[in-house]
Amino acid sequence: MTEIGRFNVLKVLKTVDFGVYLNGKELGEILLPKRYIKKPLNEGDEVNVFIYTDSDDRLVASTDQPLGQEGDFVALTVEAITGVGAFMQWGLPKDLFIPFAEQQSPLEEGEKHVVYIAFDPSSKRLYGSTRLDNFAYHADETLENGVKVNALVVKSTELGYKCIVNNMFLGMLYANEVFKPLTAGDKITCYISQIREDGKLDLLLQEPGYSRIDPIADELLKKLRNQSGFLPLHDKSDPEEIYAQLGISKKAFKQAVGNLYRQKLIKLETNGIRLTK
Repeated sequence: MTEIGRFNVLKVLKTVDFGVYLNGKELGEILLPKRYIKKPLNEGDEVNVFIYTDSDDRLVASTDQPLGQEGDFVALTVEAITGVGAFMQWGLPKDLFIPFAEQQSPLEEGEKHVVYIAFDPSSKRLYGSTRLDNFAYHADETLENGVKVNALVVKSTELGYKCIVNNMFLGMLYANEVFKPLTAGDKITCYISQIREDGKLDLLLQEPGYSRIDPIADELLKKLRNQSGFLPLHDKSDPEEIYAQLGISKKAFKQAVGNLYRQKLIKLETNGIRLTK
């Protein structure tokens, strides 16, 4: 089955002056324009191409790599706003169209937004939507607390940062867990702290529980050794300062310091921590 909005491996049917026609199976012949042909192609050759409709609504193939495929959540920039909707840059000659009805809030030219790439089977067109809740799955028993996941930052809210998790689920990374600015489109590694009853996920930037203290303590030791045995950080330091120097939260820092102190590997001073040997 040939899928519109995705990459497909198709066979060459015939060559013409302006490109080659590919066997799109149930979709019929699909043109791969000459500008996408990097090496000679002959009848029967196979080529990996992305299938979509051009500005005249004809199916066309491309070897260009778009920023996403059908079913993906991706961060795209608004190229233009017209009387019918917004057009997003996504790496193909024809921009991705987002109708006004599919905009969670009005889009503005030049803004970056996380978009779901959808397919309308009746028109065979791809379109975008910022109504992400309509396309995200509810988290289920296949996920567990503490599991490492990939997250795509959608936007900041009063609570923190709304995220898409593993290209499927909705999650929230709370503000008190974040110690550096995040923007729409940032890709980060997170851990699941809770699977909520509404099917959404609460996220952490660091592995939950004390299982993460030893690795962080080891990194803290390495940092101390690289800094001649002293770091000007302590329990009164600003969380932002700790994150800037170590890339961890203040809570994780204090747990790691406590771990090392109990092992008598460091001593606590008024203005920082120091190796004991």
